[in-house]
Amino acid sequence: MSANPSWNPEQYLRFADERLRPAIDLIARIEHPGPGRVVDLGCGAGNALPLLAARFPGAEIRGVDGSAAMLAKAAAAGFPTEQADIATWSPAAAVDVLFTNAALHWLPDHAALFPRLLGALAPGGTLAVQMPAMHAAPLRALQDELAASPTWADRLAGIRSAPPILQADDYYDLLRPRVARLELWFTEYVHLLQGPDPVVQWAMGTSLRPYLDALPEAARPSFIQAYAEKLRPHYPAQADGTVLLPFRRLFILAAK
Repeated sequence: MSANPSWNPEQYLRFADERLRPAIDLIARIEHPGPGRVVDLGCGAGNALPLLAARFPGAEIRGVDGSAAMLAKAAAAGFPTEQADIATWSPAAAVDVLFTNAALHWLPDHAALFPRLLGALAPGGTLAVQMPAMHAAPLRALQDELAASPTWADRLAGIRSAPPILQADDYYDLLRPRVARLELWFTEYVHLLQGPDPVVQWAMGTSLRPYLDALPEAARPSFIQAYAEKLRPHYPAQADGTVLLPFRRLFILAAK
């Protein structure tokens, strides 16, 4: 089943600074002499919209997302927003910079998705993408393992979080023939998290949502507790109580 999770802006924004860091790094690498139209596809709560406006003064900056709750937060920043399914969205006019941070990994069939997004660009336009590359990490892998366990398998049959992204060479083969310039790189951030079971709290804002959405409310605390017990050996607290969360992300810049 394709993931189409509900979104809780407050839970997501508990780690707003950490989640924004990759967006800052990606925006800094975008090269465009003077875009007129900039779209943040999957803008969520709109954290990156002011950064895009500062990077491209004079451009029209628009946020697009499928979650009304997230867009309510984004609209409060004063930017135009559009509610749409990002899997099928197409712009009313060609876009100069199509920016998407931690959104496309939720969508299947990247072999069709990425060429379609390139088709939304104006001549000389840039597609700027960041996606988590965490499917094999305990944070993600243990969600699937727990959901498939005897205790939860009946209630979570067919439920999955974001699918694995492609390998870097697959994106190269897919994009290089279609663009004038292509950059790909990985960055692994080490987030310093505080509080009880902070990695669980992190996951509750993103990848754990499909499982929680599929469970009745009364069953969710037991699932969260079982997940926490599986995670703790992999993300132990340091002597001062800080928990380190290594988080690997793939970046793509594709310019027509």
